[in-house]
Amino acid sequence: YSFPVKNDGGKNLAVSLNAEAPQNFQASFTEGYGSQEINSIPIDAGQSKDLKIKVQPPADVPAGSYQVKVAAAAEGADAAMPLAMQITGQPHLRLSGKGDRLSAEAQADKPSQVDLVLTNDGSAPAQGIELSASPPSDWQVTFDSKTVDQLAPGETKTVVATLTPSAKALAGDYMTTFRAAAGGESSSADFRVAVTTSTLRGGFGIAL
Repeated sequence: YSFPVKNDGGKNLAVSLNAEAPQNFQASFTEGYGSQEINSIPIDAGQSKDLKIKVQPPADVPAGSYQVKVAAAAEGADAAMPLAMQITGQPHLRLSGKGDRLSAEAQADKPSQVDLVLTNDGSAPAQGIELSASPPSDWQVTFDSKTVDQLAPGETKTVVATLTPSAKALAGDYMTTFRAAAGGESSSADFRVAVTTSTLRGGFGIAL
C-alpha cells in the first residue's frame, strides 16, 4: 500500500511510523521508491513524502477482510489512517497414508489396496484435485476417485489406490510415489511396497 505523509508545521520533523495489524501479521515501511525498511523519516516543514507499507499475513490465516491501522507521529502531533485487506486464502494439500503409514504389502501380479489420506491444511478450498502415481515399470495403479472435485479447508478425504505389481516382480521392497495436485498446489507421498511372490510359480505333471 502507498500513502503520503505531509508536514504542515513550520519546522522540520522526524516522523515516527507505526502499524497496528492483526495478530501474527508482519508490517514494515519503506520510502516510496526505496527498499530499505524504516520506522521513522525526516520531513521538512511544508513538505510531504510518499511511503509504502508492506503487510505479510501468516500462511494459515483464514480468508476474509482485515484492517491495518497506519499511524504517523512527531512532537505531540499524530495522524492515523485505516487500511482494509481482503485475503482470499490459498489451499495447502497434504497427502499421506492411513495413520501416516507410508508402507504397504502386495503380491506379484495381484491387486492390493492402499488407503491414501488427502487433507487440505490451507485457508481456501482446493478444487479439481488430480491424483497420479509413479510405480515401478510394468506395475499398474488405479484410483477409486482419480479426481476430487473440491476439498474445503480442514477437510480430509480417503482415496483408495489399487496397486498391482508386475507378474515378473521379485520379492523385495519397491518405492511408489503418489501425488495430488490442484493448480499450482501439490503434495506427494513415497510408499515402500513390500512384494511377495507366490510359492507356486512352476508346474508339475505326471507321466504314465
